[in-house]
Amino acid sequence: MKVLILGGGQLARMLVLAAAPLGIRCQVVDPAAESCAAEVAPWHRIEWAALPEHRELLAWADVITYESEFVPTAVLSALATQHKVAPSAEVLQLSGDRWHEKQWLSRLGVPVAPHRCIDSLADLQAATAELGFPCFLKWRQQGYDGKGQWRLQAESDLAAVWQAAQGRPAILEAGIAFEREVSLIASRRAGGELVCYPLTENRHQEGILIHSRPLRDDPLQAAAEAHARRLMQAVNYVGTLAIEFFVADGQLMANEVAPRVHNSGHWTLEGAETSQFANHLRAICDWPLGSPQLLAPTLMLNLIGSWPAESLALAEQGAHLHLYGKAPRPGRKVGHLTLRASSEGELMSRWLRVQTILARRSAAPLP
Repeated sequence: MKVLILGGGQLARMLVLAAAPLGIRCQVVDPAAESCAAEVAPWHRIEWAALPEHRELLAWADVITYESEFVPTAVLSALATQHKVAPSAEVLQLSGDRWHEKQWLSRLGVPVAPHRCIDSLADLQAATAELGFPCFLKWRQQGYDGKGQWRLQAESDLAAVWQAAQGRPAILEAGIAFEREVSLIASRRAGGELVCYPLTENRHQEGILIHSRPLRDDPLQAAAEAHARRLMQAVNYVGTLAIEFFVADGQLMANEVAPRVHNSGHWTLEGAETSQFANHLRAICDWPLGSPQLLAPTLMLNLIGSWPAESLALAEQGAHLHLYGKAPRPGRKVGHLTLRASSEGELMSRWLRVQTILARRSAAPLP
């Protein structure tokens, strides 16, 4: 099988690495000036609008997939007329716009936070008067890792925040007093076979994921799986998907959907029987899916801005280092570290030792 991956970031890199043992050949397309996936697969620097013209490259692929929500849906739709594309352009169109995403979730009975569409400062003033403070203004498109998102605490914040948002179409979401943030990773084949990974608890700082920990027997697992099944069946989803939830008053409230492999699922590389990357490839190739079973207590820690000396990071038993080949830069995900242990107690001990080694301001202790 041959897979063409649109987007050349760390997700593409890990997809390529997961593809090799399965005998899958990959190539990568990305219009950016650099691609960390280029170290592990052929990279083509092509503007998205010009991609349909590269017929030889497209004909090479048995299936086209994407790791970036920045691929224009019009391009995906055009490719899908002659090539197999998974997940579909329809899914990206729904999830790539926060307003459309909220409507999609609501139609399928998945709870979401109260929200309003914002196209002007007057809209923002009216919406905050209705939803109250605190609340969050978010770009409808292309916001990620805290970019394109602003917290509003009072009416005096409105003018400055709207100016910072540059007048781009946005939504306003009511602030939710949540107890925790969790995500569900699921993979599905076209025929309906679907597997769900253990619900994963996440911690963020300034909108960036800091660490993720899969949970055994979480009481909300069944509810999260029911939401994922409903969403994926509704659009005949093919591939791996992540749904981020807030937990408020013991109930799930969807925050957003990512139609791709996801940062909060990186723990699956060492912590699950089959990784999210391998199952994404299996799904889009229409092969039987692997078990999502949690092998042992596991925790994933993002390396943000820079990374420690490899000898220090790997000194802890059960530590697995993944570097993305990216130059260090403040706020940039340059790699991650997965910890695995035989018990929850030992995992926490290892986490505390690694936290000391990393000595990172962003490392937040687990409860």
